Parts: sequence; structure tokens; C-alpha cells
Amino acid sequence: MTLTVRNANTADAAAWDAYVLGTPSGTFFHRYGWRRVIEDSLRQPCHFLLAERNGRIEGVLPLGEVKSALFGHTLISLPFCVYGGIVAETEEAARALDLAAQELAGSLGVGHLEYRDRDAPAHPEWPGTDLYATFRKALDPEVEKNLLAIPRKQRAMVRKGIKAGLRSEIDCDLERFYPVFCESWHRLGTPVFSRRYFQVLLEEFGGDVDIVTVTQEGRVVCAVMNFYFRDEVWPYFAGISASARALAGSDFMYWEVMRLAVEKGCRLFDFGRSKKGTGSWDFKHNWGFEPQPLHYGYHLVRADAVPQNNPNNPKYRLFIKAWQRLPLSLANFIGPHIIRHLG
Repeated sequence: MTLTVRNANTADAAAWDAYVLGTPSGTFFHRYGWRRVIEDSLRQPCHFLLAERNGRIEGVLPLGEVKSALFGHTLISLPFCVYGGIVAETEEAARALDLAAQELAGSLGVGHLEYRDRDAPAHPEWPGTDLYATFRKALDPEVEKNLLAIPRKQRAMVRKGIKAGLRSEIDCDLERFYPVFCESWHRLGTPVFSRRYFQVLLEEFGGDVDIVTVTQEGRVVCAVMNFYFRDEVWPYFAGISASARALAGSDFMYWEVMRLAVEKGCRLFDFGRSKKGTGSWDFKHNWGFEPQPLHYGYHLVRADAVPQNNPNNPKYRLFIKAWQRLPLSLANFIGPHIIRHLG
């Protein structure tokens, strides 16, 4: 029986997700729903490649095409996500998907094709970057053991938040999350996603997404949108108010995500990626999480070098400072038009 590769469609969504769920290398970011998130809310085309034999899936490769006059034309698995790459149960399927992706990259005329592999690089010979690492750690079924596993200094910060009267609640809408998210990203000098983007995330992934909102006497201190997949939890999009630091709001919030996730049966906490030399890297390490290098590989098509579209690039520092000076309302209006081109 011949193995074939084709572009998946909506009718394949259920089988695609069942395959990803049942394959160890599959992640939340390989789910078919990201196609709608990227195409509908960010208006960038996707090419979700599916390898099958006699109607049975043997591998998948979600790809997003990002077109930008400022940042170039790229094909990424998967843009706007920390993980991606080929998920396949056979070498034949992996090779077929890889070849199809490279041929697609050539026919589209992109600058480069990028795989965001988590566990091992699909192509060690491709140029890559060691800029990012992820932070993952097993959770104990007993809630208190997880608290005691947090290093003493950070555990004291969690207790500080508790003593400050912080409370956590689960939200299923954006009313409290989105304003604090916009405020937080503006302070960082980062363009924000549109409210529509988060609404589509909630609609597409349903019960596998929630928002933990932290308050003090009814006032929002911070909030984080979390993804759930198998027995794993990702606190993915966080909004931290200016008052959170004095209250140890971030530490309390992530502890509450961990506590609630354990109660839901989660057994792994994924703190997500961070860039070397940043505060978020240090924060996660101080929580007792060890960095695990991410393998981002680049097949150069028309580009001459690996892209440097990240805040560590010196040429973006002036942009970041200027963005921080913009009125919040203006930044919130312009931001979604910029971030959809970043990938």
C-alpha cells in the first residue's frame, strides 16, 4: 500500500487530533485547531500535511506560512507556538512529510522552513539556534509535596501571596484576563494579540483551556491562560499587573495553576520556553525547573542566514523602548496588526 502525503482539511480534524493524542511526540501545539486560530484570527495561511496509507494516518506536520514585508516570508511548524515539527510513527512517513514540506517551501519561495522540535532535531545538520529552552517538571499526585518541592526562597514568595490575601478563580471568558494581559505586554514593549485571537483559542479548544485569575479584595492582580493536553498543563499567556511584584502575585499564580492542575489529574507542569539571559529564564530556574534546550532548525531556501527576529537583537531595542512610551490604547490598537507578522 502506497504512503501518500496531502494537505488535511476540516473533515480530517477528529482523526488528526486522535493521532496526535495517541502519539508520544505529539503536543498541544500539533492539534488541528491551531489551523483555525492562525487562519481566522491572524489571517496567515496554513498547510497541515498528513501522511496516510490506505486511509490510516502515519504522520502529521502542521505548517503555518507567515508573510511580512518587515520580517520576511517563512514557513514554520508551528508559528505562534513554542513546539512543532514532524509527528510520525514510521521513518517512511517522517521522510515523506519532511520532503513534502521542503518542496512546499521551495514552491512558495519562502526565506526559510523552520521546525520547532522539542525533544530532538529532525535535521541536526541544519543551522539552528540555542537561544531558547523549555522548562518541564513532573508533578506529584499529592498537592503539598509539590509545594515542598519548590525551592525555599520561591516557596516563601508563594506564602507571601497567601498572607497578602490573594485568591484564585477560574475564568472561562476574557473580561478580566485581556486588560491585564495588554497592560503587562505593553510594559515589556511587546505588541499584543487581538482579543479575537484569544476568543478563538477558547472556542476552538474548549475545556482544554482555562484562565486562572488572581485577585486581592476583588481587584485583578494577574491572570494566566492555561493549556491542557493528556496529563500536562502549560501556563502559556500571562498578564501581570504593576502591583503584582509587591504581592508576590506571579509566584502565587503559578502555584495555584500547579495546585489546581494536580487536582485535575495533571502529572507534568510545562513552564514553556524562555530566552537565555532573561528574567523569565531565571524565574523558572528559581522554581526548581531545569532548562531543556529546544531544537529550532532552519532549512534556508532564499535566506542567507538564520533569522534574528527576537527582542535580544540590538536593532529592536529602540523599537521596544518606543513601544513602551506609546499610550496603552494606541499600542492595543496597533499591536495585533504587528504581531500577526512575527510568528
